[in-house]
Amino acid sequence: MTLATATAVSDADAPDYLVKLEAGTHSLVGDEAPHEGGQNRGPAPFEFVLAGLAACTTATLKMYMQRKTWPGGRIEVSAELHNDHNGGQYIRRAVSVDAPLDDAQRARLAEICEKTPVTLFIKRGTRIDTTMQ
Repeated sequence: MTLATATAVSDADAPDYLVKLEAGTHSLVGDEAPHEGGQNRGPAPFEFVLAGLAACTTATLKMYMQRKTWPGGRIEVSAELHNDHNGGQYIRRAVSVDAPLDDAQRARLAEICEKTPVTLFIKRGTRIDTTMQ
């Protein structure tokens, strides 16, 4: 069963790393930053991954707060990819909820952040089966 789809196309005459993307029914473009040889006409691949994590976290928190009938407010999630001192990579996620919540509610939201679908997907890793045509 297919859960989500995405397609990327780079035409022969496209500038360097510019790609046309279809994510579900949405059309986007992706590119690389100039220091990577691109023209910065769209997000880079890791930026799409981080945006997916941030979007999923935000939507999940909003859904949870609505189901609990907690007071609503602005939810902002930022995600950054970093290199550590050992050459590994990690994501730093910052979550801000501008709502009148008590400490127990905020602690619960922090727990929920660690259980969002994209968080779990990234943390567990996923098998990739590739076919070449």
